[in-house]
Amino acid sequence: MGYKTIIPNPSRLIEGLRDTGYSFNTAIADIVDNSIVAEARNIYIEVELLADGELNLRIIDDGYGMSEDSLMNAMKYGSKPKENAKSLSKFGLGLKTGSTAFCRRLSVVSRENRDSQVYKATWDLDFVAEKQDWVVIISDPSKEDIDKLDEITDKGSGTLVKWSKIDRLIKKYANPAGRDAQKALQKYVDDLVDHLSMVFQRFLNHNDQRARDINIFVNNTQVEHWDPFCEHLPDTKIVGEKDVKVDINGNSASFKIRSFIIPRKEEFNDPEELKKAKIITNNQGIYVYREERLICGPDWLGLFSREPHQNLMRVEFSFNYDLDVAFNIDIKKSKISLNAELYKWLDEFLTPQRRAADERYRKGLQEIISEAGKDAHKSSNVGISSKSGVAVSSITESVNAEKGEVRITNKQGTFIIKMPVSEQIKEGQIAVIPVDSINDGLLWQPCIVTHDGNTHHAVQINTSHPFYHKIYTPNLNSGVTVQGMDSLLWALSEAERTVMNPEIFKQLQNLKYEVSRILRLLVEDMPEPKTEDL
Repeated sequence: MGYKTIIPNPSRLIEGLRDTGYSFNTAIADIVDNSIVAEARNIYIEVELLADGELNLRIIDDGYGMSEDSLMNAMKYGSKPKENAKSLSKFGLGLKTGSTAFCRRLSVVSRENRDSQVYKATWDLDFVAEKQDWVVIISDPSKEDIDKLDEITDKGSGTLVKWSKIDRLIKKYANPAGRDAQKALQKYVDDLVDHLSMVFQRFLNHNDQRARDINIFVNNTQVEHWDPFCEHLPDTKIVGEKDVKVDINGNSASFKIRSFIIPRKEEFNDPEELKKAKIITNNQGIYVYREERLICGPDWLGLFSREPHQNLMRVEFSFNYDLDVAFNIDIKKSKISLNAELYKWLDEFLTPQRRAADERYRKGLQEIISEAGKDAHKSSNVGISSKSGVAVSSITESVNAEKGEVRITNKQGTFIIKMPVSEQIKEGQIAVIPVDSINDGLLWQPCIVTHDGNTHHAVQINTSHPFYHKIYTPNLNSGVTVQGMDSLLWALSEAERTVMNPEIFKQLQNLKYEVSRILRLLVEDMPEPKTEDL
């Protein structure tokens, strides 16, 4: 059996590698990884739109720099692996594939110290197509290149990565350097800052001892770290923490998992702290860190779906390089895959903590809804009270508020029935009474309200029932809709009083329970109300 070497078509392959799925943010983060590997302290990212519409991007660091041989290796697709297995640079592809996903010309300029020669190498996709060979352009660095290195380093070592012929970032505009183009570019820059602040949080936070300190600047603005777990806040709770040891091909390894429930929006006293917490659905889930660098998330990794009531839960999952094979790290270092055993373990570990997060969220939601609903039933009380004289079909003869008993006469006779009795709490609230809860999770129940020696037939409505959350709450500002639903529940309560007797009391309770249960199921998949709209 013989063999034959088949060299891939350079132009077709290098063009195909542009579509490996890099986003702008992951591409830049990959290059920052190389700077961290080079022990850079300061990393500068510059993105500019020139007057002719051309885009330029530069990333400059003060790391240890490269010799000519090292630079040639760095520019090689599938470069030699780093000696340190912990290296953030894994496959030797990120610099090239991430860069050419957006530009057609990638240049790298580097030097080891101020007295050493400065080397420059360039991948130009058009030049590769012209020569039909894997050719890197070797050239002398320009004065601008050298000046950029000189600006940021005291010791003289450093590396400059430069993108030009950027054709895949922003679309073509009629005015290439006009306001619309500038605005589009600024959106990318803002998103990049947010991404870097999250991905390199532990490196940017100089009080975090888990990672080496670095500084990142984007267009001369320093990137501040973002802590998704709000650990500095006293109301943040750690509800689960475990170091898990696993066996990988006979070798022992471990990962660490911590589950956090952050405060509800209304528990923040400082508006700036609330803004920094970024409490939105997209930020819930598992944050996966490899060697202290975020590589995946926030995401539930296929375990659970994103639901608003889990917005307060964020999970830290940290591991080291020795689990790379087990987790199948992808080329962009933005995704991991877990085996069935680990999925099962995570499901069992996180489920009770998700319940705790759900309880904290719903408690806050209930407080907001209760406050928002205080005056929402005013028109119902006025309207129903004005018609109660002709709508009431039973007579309340006496009440015992202490025992919760009502002597009532209806079509069946006169009976003493168990029923909630209370005095008027709010002026005019004598027909529809919103309450925080009702036993057995009922949506509604008949009640009696006393005021100035008079008794009024009323209905209690449970504001913690999912039907109230999802149907009532989005319509609290619509008086007609609320009054219509209130009238229906009041009518059901009055009809119950009309036919009630001790023999069918339990059946009527069961009826309310079953209707409330069915309504809970029917609204289960409906969206949660947006509390900010309240």
